[in-house]
Amino acid sequence: MPGSAAASPAPQAKHGSSGAAGEEQDQRTVAIVIDDFGNDMDGTEEMMKLPVRFTAAIMPFMPTTKRDAEEAHRRGHDVIVHMPMEPVKGLRKWLGPGALTTDLTDAEIRKRVENAIDDVPHAIGMNNHMGSKATADVRVMRIVLEVCRERGLFFLDSRTTYKTVVPKIAEEVGVAIVSNDVFLDDVYTVQHISKQIGVLRKHLESNASCVTIGHVGPPGKKTASVLARSIPGMRQSVKFVKLTQLTKGSIGDPFILPNS
Repeated sequence: MPGSAAASPAPQAKHGSSGAAGEEQDQRTVAIVIDDFGNDMDGTEEMMKLPVRFTAAIMPFMPTTKRDAEEAHRRGHDVIVHMPMEPVKGLRKWLGPGALTTDLTDAEIRKRVENAIDDVPHAIGMNNHMGSKATADVRVMRIVLEVCRERGLFFLDSRTTYKTVVPKIAEEVGVAIVSNDVFLDDVYTVQHISKQIGVLRKHLESNASCVTIGHVGPPGKKTASVLARSIPGMRQSVKFVKLTQLTKGSIGDPFILPNS
């Protein structure tokens, strides 16, 4: 994902648990999120066939937006809107149509968020595509999260910046959120993706759950291959869940809302 930073090492609150290290390993949960569906990207078919349910983050207004959303839904995966948002660095052309930028009026931001939700069939949540600038902007995110609340969507903070205001605003607005813990493929090599699986495992030593984000596109087939190879062994101690299973009861819960 061009222009995206790795998740911040800032302290993360636990998703739905105190995350005590002594808990049984079979209680650990992992939610896989795959970003950038909607543009017929490399790895789309391979990701759809992963042996576990995951959350498909689908970009609006793209050539295969509706096809990918329908296929993910048919296979039992969660579908969320992968909302393009302005980064601190990077080209605007990377964002795609309907992107949210900090120079837009309140009315235009609201209109673009509503249109994006309408364009992605079966969407039950939203996360940010890029967005290191937008997710640090209180005005922008208040509008985004207000629309999510009105439309009954939760929000996944991809945490492309440690300056994110999403947790604070979500608590004020009353929106269920969950936060990314590990980017799998911010570097497009099998070696790095495999290393990030190790980071995920390490995270679970002291946390009851882990949200991890991968992508279709340049790293797509590599990420799908590493996941397909890793999932069977991890299933011995980890339960794979969809994001909806981590957002239940998360509004205003300090044990679920991550710290910014």
